Amino acid sequence: MRGLVPLARQTHRLFDMARPSRVVIGTSGWRYRSWRGTFYPPGLRQRDELAFLSRRLASVEINGTFYSLQRPGSFRVWREATPDGFVFAVKGSRFVTHMKKLRDVDTALANFFASGLLALGDRLGPVLWQFPASMPFDLGRFARFFARLPRSTAEAARLARRHDARVRGRCCLTSRHDASIRHAVEVRREVFFAPAFRQLLERHDIAFVISDGARRWPMESFVTAGFAYVRLHGAEELYVSGYRPEELDRWATTCAALAARGLDVFVYFDNDAKVHAPADAEGLMRRLGIALPAYPMPPLLGRAAAARRARRLTSVDDAAHP
Repeated sequence: MRGLVPLARQTHRLFDMARPSRVVIGTSGWRYRSWRGTFYPPGLRQRDELAFLSRRLASVEINGTFYSLQRPGSFRVWREATPDGFVFAVKGSRFVTHMKKLRDVDTALANFFASGLLALGDRLGPVLWQFPASMPFDLGRFARFFARLPRSTAEAARLARRHDARVRGRCCLTSRHDASIRHAVEVRREVFFAPAFRQLLERHDIAFVISDGARRWPMESFVTAGFAYVRLHGAEELYVSGYRPEELDRWATTCAALAARGLDVFVYFDNDAKVHAPADAEGLMRRLGIALPAYPMPPLLGRAAAARRARRLTSVDDAAHP
C-alpha cells in the first residue's frame, strides 16, 4: 500500500478545518448477478436493488454513463429510488476520455451533461474522469479540458444547452438544485505523478483519485483538491479480491486522516465479484463508526406501476469494467 503512510503528514492550502467533513462509502455500480440472493435478499426484484442498496450504503458510482449516454428518465428513476442524503458519483463518458482522448470534446461534454445528470438534483455527487494507461501525458490538453468542466449545476445547464442532435428530445437542461459540481481524475501511469500534473489539478481544484488496482496500476495518494476520492479495485486480484481486516483497518486510518483535515472523502469499492464490494464497504463503515439513518424500504410497486417505471428505465447500469 505504497503512498498511504505519507498521506497523514501532507498539508494543503485548500483545506477548511472550520467546515465539518464527511466520509461517503459505496460501491461501483449496483446491478450484479452474483449479488442476488447474497447481498440482495432472495426474491428481490431487479428494479428494487438500488433502493435496497441505498438503505445499506451512502453512495454508488453510476457505471452506465461511462459506456453510453443515458436518458433523463433513468436518472429520475434512480433519484426517486434513493433516500435524502444519498450520493451518486457519475463516471464521465469514455467517448471523451478513451476515444477522443480530450481532443475536440466540446460537443461531447455538452451531450454528456445534457443526458440527465441534472435530474439527480441534490443527489449529484462528484464526476469521475477515468483515463486509460495509453493516455498521453499532455499538460496542455488536460489544462484545456479542465477549463471546460462546469463547476456548478448552473454552469452545467449552460453547457448542456450546446448539445447536438444525439440527445435532442431526450435531455435535461435545467436543475432545481443549485450546487457546485466536483471533479476527480483517475490515471494509470506513473508519468502522471509528476509535480506539474499535481499542480495543474490543484489550480483547478480537481481531485487526484487514490486508486488501488491490485498492483496492476501504480498508486499514489496525492491530495490536490478540497475533497478526496478513493477507488478500491481489489487487494490482490483486480475486481475479484476482497480486503482483509487489517487492510480495511489501514484504509480506515487513511480515510479518517483525510476527514480530520476538513476533506469530504468519497470511497468506492470496485471489487464486485464474489460480493466483496458491498461487504467491504460495510466493513469500512463499521471501522469508521458510520451508521446510516434507518430509512425504510419503499413499498413494493404494483404491476402496473412497475411496468410504467420499467419503461422509463431505458438503460441499465453496466456491470462491465474498463
